[in-house]
Amino acid sequence: MNFIQTSIVILFFVFGLQKAQSQSYHFKTSGFSVLEKNERGKWGEWSNLDLVNLSVVLDTNKHRIVVYSQEIQLFNILDYIEREENDTDITYSFMCKDNDGKECKLSIITRKKQDFRKQLYINYDDHIIVYNIFSV
Repeated sequence: MNFIQTSIVILFFVFGLQKAQSQSYHFKTSGFSVLEKNERGKWGEWSNLDLVNLSVVLDTNKHRIVVYSQEIQLFNILDYIEREENDTDITYSFMCKDNDGKECKLSIITRKKQDFRKQLYINYDDHIIVYNIFSV
């Protein structure tokens, strides 16, 4: 092999390995609920669970999470927070900016004592949205 062929082979392997490390995780939702702060800044009650069938994609290559609702919710990941685990939960969290440029924290929580049920929490200062999700 000459120098150019060797360089092409090396580049192929380097880019191929980088691609292999990036992943997309696909989920479907089964329901969602919202919690809001009242005018006094106190948390209210969770809304009734509404059934909803949406796609959610965590794309670590593009550093984003997308909820494919009627109005697409795009969250650009600013920071990956270290995985947390305790007796009841496994939590993966991400500091993000949404479509409007607002900062929020997204967390994918696996409930160990609830048959490993998964939930996606979208946390803002004044409200929280939770989606029940499952892997597809």
